[in-house]
Amino acid sequence: MATYVVLSKLTDEGRKTLKNNPQRLYEVNKELEAMGVRVKEQFAVLGPYDFVNIVEAPDNETMLRMSIELGSRGSVQLLSLPAMPVSQLESIIKK
Repeated sequence: MATYVVLSKLTDEGRKTLKNNPQRLYEVNKELEAMGVRVKEQFAVLGPYDFVNIVEAPDNETMLRMSIELGSRGSVQLLSLPAMPVSQLESIIKK
């Protein structure tokens, strides 16, 4: 499984949904699981993004499907970044 950092920014509609139903966060996580994306960590943050999520997925195609599905709802904008442990970077550099 590959690791990704997903930065999420709620739209006005997304903020309304979250305010009216805070449990929606957990419902979306279950939907992601059904798509093959496992949420490892989830943080609410201040600044240009509302959430930082650390997720695992089998491949970029799975992440693309997730991004299209969530983005098409109009409640969130996503930026997905493939990530690797620093120890893996170190071994790449040493090759």
